Amino acid sequence: MKPVCGPDFLGPLLGHAAHLARERMDARLSRYDMTPSQTHTLLYLSSHGYTAPQRDVVEHLRVRPSTANGILDRMEEKGLIRRTADENDQRQKQVTATEKGRELNSLVQAAFQEAEAVMVKGLRLEETEALRLLLYRVIENLEEDRTTC
Repeated sequence: MKPVCGPDFLGPLLGHAAHLARERMDARLSRYDMTPSQTHTLLYLSSHGYTAPQRDVVEHLRVRPSTANGILDRMEEKGLIRRTADENDQRQKQVTATEKGRELNSLVQAAFQEAEAVMVKGLRLEETEALRLLLYRVIENLEEDRTTC
């Protein structure tokens, strides 16, 4: 579907695609009472053996430490994670997914796979991989531009 007005600038096209992808993902995740930040936290923990230093989780979320604390507090209240003192440095905390968090992570990953299947419907595998590589390159270019402007 082509836009009806204006030139096909990449920025608005990427923004529109991102908006729709987020909207469809949020619809799938709403059944699990998860916010996007909580979802990203679980996915991050799963990719790091289900435990990570809190400072790394905060850095991954790209939010202020106080905002991250709120996210982690709510996840702890839901029984999805627990925070403990780091055995090597008592001032630091470790964030660990609980069994409930791990189970929910499996459901979240399935929801991501469903959403991705919708996104790439009608694309051949080679096209999907080419799109992925092109998006990585766009992200890399934009990240590089961040440091020069």
